Amino acid sequence: MQVTDPVIEFQKAMSLFAAGVTVITTMSDGKPAGLVATSVCSLSSTPPSIVVCVNKSAATHDVLIQEGKLAVNLLSVEHRDVVDRFRDVRGEARFDTHRWRVSKTGSPMLDDAVVVLDCEIAGRHDGFSHSIFIGVIRDIAFTQQDDAPACLMWHGRTFAHCSPLSA
Repeated sequence: MQVTDPVIEFQKAMSLFAAGVTVITTMSDGKPAGLVATSVCSLSSTPPSIVVCVNKSAATHDVLIQEGKLAVNLLSVEHRDVVDRFRDVRGEARFDTHRWRVSKTGSPMLDDAVVVLDCEIAGRHDGFSHSIFIGVIRDIAFTQQDDAPACLMWHGRTFAHCSPLSA
């Protein structure tokens, strides 16, 4: 009889769901904080709001709770190095490369992100190993390029991008 590990099976199944790669950012005492996340989805149009899931063990988790604001920076295929930077470097040094500016709520915004959703955190719910943050959108900043690069995706445990199917 074959014994399967439900955690491994779950992780394998979830790897089949394509997701946009984002950097979730906030600012605390003038210092930027952030993490890479793929667990972001829309919640409601009225008011415009999103759901962001963050592992409780992430250093930025408690900063998000403390500050009550966040920005979701959707990365493009040209931002693999941003992901590498956030993986390899800790603290505010993650923000030493690339151009960042401050959003209306005070969170760091990647200057050339595909889109940035600037949010106030309206709620937080327990999600076992994660917190489920509800973000009410206060501002949306789109890349000003008509030919903006495709967004960076995570699918099958690797980076990917999507392209339109021919009609």
